[in-house]
Amino acid sequence: MAKSRTVYVCAECGGTSPKWQGKCPHCAAWNTLEETIESSGPAAAAHRYAPLASSSPVRSLADIEPRETPRQPTGLDEFDRVLGGGLVAGAVVLIGGDPGIGKSTLLLQALAAMSASTRVLYVTGEESAEQVALRARRLGLQTGNVSLLAEIRLESIQAAVSEQQPTVAVIDSIQTLYSGELTAAPGSVSQVRECAAQLTRLAKQTGIAIVMIGHVTKDGALAGPRVLEHIVDTVLYFEGDTHSSFRLVRAFKNRFGAVNELGVFAMTDRGLRGVANPSALFLSQHEQQVSGSCVMATQEGTRPLLVEIQALVDSSHAPNPRRLTVGLEGNRLAMLLAVLHRHAGVSTFDQDVFVNAVGGVRITEPAADLPVLLAIMSSLRDRPLPRGLIAFGEVGLAGEIRPAPRGQERLREAAKLGFSIALIPKANAPKQPVEGLEIWAVDRLDAALDKLR
Repeated sequence: MAKSRTVYVCAECGGTSPKWQGKCPHCAAWNTLEETIESSGPAAAAHRYAPLASSSPVRSLADIEPRETPRQPTGLDEFDRVLGGGLVAGAVVLIGGDPGIGKSTLLLQALAAMSASTRVLYVTGEESAEQVALRARRLGLQTGNVSLLAEIRLESIQAAVSEQQPTVAVIDSIQTLYSGELTAAPGSVSQVRECAAQLTRLAKQTGIAIVMIGHVTKDGALAGPRVLEHIVDTVLYFEGDTHSSFRLVRAFKNRFGAVNELGVFAMTDRGLRGVANPSALFLSQHEQQVSGSCVMATQEGTRPLLVEIQALVDSSHAPNPRRLTVGLEGNRLAMLLAVLHRHAGVSTFDQDVFVNAVGGVRITEPAADLPVLLAIMSSLRDRPLPRGLIAFGEVGLAGEIRPAPRGQERLREAAKLGFSIALIPKANAPKQPVEGLEIWAVDRLDAALDKLR
């Protein structure tokens, strides 16, 4: 018979320890070990390590003919963009986000749109069936063909999915499920890991696309063991401020499409609506030219976006001046200020520097270096930048301006939105002129600042 024993599982790496420790012996994370009870024995081991798909003989890779399986559109263009064109049969998608951000609303809308052409199933473990029906009615969705199951027991969900055979199934949420073969409470590390593995096995064997909603921690990361992100095919994050009407869906892992793809939605009283021109969200509308503002052309996956970078430089009244960024990397700001002092002779050691990306968007690419420095110089001199200027480029420690990928697409997006001047790295200078856009190509930081004097 299977025996039960108490172990401590790390919420970060999934490693186990026979006793509680403050520091995980596997990944060195602090205060991540959680008590759980797991079954051991031949039966439990055979069940846990069952193959994800039916076994097949060893074959040569050259003899395998790949098949282009058609994707299932979700009915939401922005959601399809993030997924890489739609849902793939047998794919497992994990979407996380803050409470109340709109995860359930987005997936309910997608299921309602897909139900017109295929079979769908919505499994709710956090709300009752009546609450889901009230939300669908409030959003004005046609849900006559949407199958609904209010259940948190994994075995019952597996039986319902096998019986219904939907094309797409949504699990809301993975933290509420529990397996009767484990004695741990729902939401524990062992339950989340086991339920996710069982659902993944079901998706691979039947070809059903499964979308799982996951909770996030206070730091914004997906709750549960890190192995959860390795099991699934796609990891999406729902970002945005609950006090704002705009939401961003970003892909951090996608086996069937581009990573760092971005979908932009607006929350309305009738649910989430895709935004056709997201660049307009991230550009402030100033009646007159203001100092400390620079528009950059960034690239989110395959989509070019124009984002306004704002900087405020003010005299510091504290021994240690503040360096604060919102939507940008804080450590990179300190490095850029050092480069500005070393290669342009501009010191900010007695100034507070605040940098913000407008609209709540997060920019992680180094092509934001040049726009950040231009915005800082504009605020420091209290002099607006030329009207219609956009910029992008990475700034190296030697003061050089490095090129950014897909520069031509950035320039075309800027020209389409009416910008007239582009301050870019010399390596990104187009061979053919861009209509309506004057190109200022530079290779050094001091040359870029000289253009603005």
